[in-house]
Amino acid sequence: MDWNDVTFEDLVDALKEVDWSIPPRPLGEFFGNFSAPKNDSKWEGRLRCNLYYYRTNYVLLAGSVFVLAFVRNPLALGAVTLTGLSVACFNDSFAITLSEKLTRGISQVSPTIGRKLRAPVNDKPRGQSRNRTIYICGQDRRICATILASAGALLWWKSSAVVTICGASILALSLPILHASFRTPNVKSRLNRIREEIRDVLKGYKEM
Repeated sequence: MDWNDVTFEDLVDALKEVDWSIPPRPLGEFFGNFSAPKNDSKWEGRLRCNLYYYRTNYVLLAGSVFVLAFVRNPLALGAVTLTGLSVACFNDSFAITLSEKLTRGISQVSPTIGRKLRAPVNDKPRGQSRNRTIYICGQDRRICATILASAGALLWWKSSAVVTICGASILALSLPILHASFRTPNVKSRLNRIREEIRDVLKGYKEM
């Protein structure tokens, strides 16, 4: 298999089906030999090859960028979390589960408040989601979602979370691309390609 013949659509499909449980490549290998690609064709093939071969390393690298960004600006993480929760409140299963867990937790601390929060209940069966009122701790979920969204918007403004998220996103995308562009494909990846070719040939014989 020549990586120059693999399209980015094929790469995306392969990444969807590949086993993501494999451990990341060792750092000594990840930061091995680097060289500039000779031409655009070589660069595209190298990019696809490294994105596939070092996929776990790139995911961890991107995750580390976001962790560092949120460590420097923890309010940005709060803004993202509150915004995500406000959107998730419109999912019936999430809203009902959240209400049950919150009510159960509050009941353990104060049974009186917990009993008050249990009413009203969600008033229609799960299958009838249209025009169905869902309650979170006794309040219409739309009220809860509005409160969460408002708090999230305040944090987005106060923490400059947009700058943090955009900066982290750019770094999380550009660092793997830069590494994949200049990391020379190693012998292991080439051997893996040969092994895959042999496996494909044997599979073709079995299907004949």
